[in-house]
Amino acid sequence: MKKALIVVDYQNDFVSGSLGFDGAELLCTVIEEKIKSFYKQNMDVYFTFDTHAPDYLETREGKKLPISHCIEGTEGWKIYPVLEKYLAGAKAIIKKKTFGSLLLGKYLEKEKYDEVELCGLVSDICVISNAIIAKAALPEAVIAVDRNASSSFDKEMNDKAFDIMKGLQIEVRG
Repeated sequence: MKKALIVVDYQNDFVSGSLGFDGAELLCTVIEEKIKSFYKQNMDVYFTFDTHAPDYLETREGKKLPISHCIEGTEGWKIYPVLEKYLAGAKAIIKKKTFGSLLLGKYLEKEKYDEVELCGLVSDICVISNAIIAKAALPEAVIAVDRNASSSFDKEMNDKAFDIMKGLQIEVRG
């Protein structure tokens, strides 16, 4: 069975920076164990990076979410330090300008995975967006999100996101 793990946007700005929230740092141990497990089994790991330019506040997204974050090259853009050592073994590191990544979908479709698991931040924005893209790219594959390795600053939206994913036949674990 061919499997992949996608670590979505576990970057400083979402953990402890401008969009960080209490509890985000607690996901690190669970995410790190997942990465180690996938690498140990010679399975693929992808990392996505929310990536913006200095003019972020002038963009459509920036006007709706006027909090500067994940500006490429800044400390906030970098992956949370504990996970940095795992980037070298990644199948791909995908810089994305918005919530979901079509490039990620193309990678998944090309590789024809049987199962894809997602984790990271933020569950009701970028995680759900990329889970839906994974489902579209691989409609016959198991697409899963680990509830214990994904979260949001908005607990109500977090719960709703997991309910929506279940309705879209994305397996919610944990």
